Amino acid sequence: MTSIVQGFTKSLAMTVLSEIGDKTFFAAAILAMRHPRRLVLSGCLSALIVMTILSALVGWAAPNLVSRTWTHHITTFLFLGFGLWSLKEAIFEQGDAEDLAEVEAELDKNWKAKNGASKDSNKADDDKKKNNRSFLSQFFSPIFLQAFSITFFGEWGDKSQLATIGLAADENPFGVVLGGILAQTLCTTAAVMGGKSLASQISEKVVALSGGVLFIVFGIQSFLSPVES
Repeated sequence: MTSIVQGFTKSLAMTVLSEIGDKTFFAAAILAMRHPRRLVLSGCLSALIVMTILSALVGWAAPNLVSRTWTHHITTFLFLGFGLWSLKEAIFEQGDAEDLAEVEAELDKNWKAKNGASKDSNKADDDKKKNNRSFLSQFFSPIFLQAFSITFFGEWGDKSQLATIGLAADENPFGVVLGGILAQTLCTTAAVMGGKSLASQISEKVVALSGGVLFIVFGIQSFLSPVES
């Protein structure tokens, strides 16, 4: 039970600090301003849950393919590396406004390419179509699939995914999955409900600094802890 709680708390803290102010966080906030919130939330959250489970499964399988000692050392290296990476981003990288503007510009480009008509007329058409669709078909609509694909491929190879793999290799994977899903739910719900106004007020530098310190603490703890046989 202790291992589950430890995996849960580590995953929860790590994921929250990794996802707040992330580009997928900004994308969810902007998409929610243009489309029905429940479809955006369900699409983004489904992608993040699938990604969390897949990452935890890879981490759980790793000790069966590589020795426990090696996975422990790799996990320690990942935590320390991601900690330094996050601190570097906080100190040297571009600010929050530029990241938000970049994501918005990219979504605007896709939006204009797919829609020649005005946003108002499209919204009216979407509302009419939504009323004629069944509840299930709405969750396989282009909006749901867009939110899912943007989030899934945006997270693929991200440091939060790699950190989840490392954490699941060193901690109880069930606790890691529960903590990750709860954190993803909290962050994505905040992004969708808060919209661009909330996203623009988040200091990415503060979040990156906090995440960097947390990763380094996890790395030091992993370095000092004995390898479980």
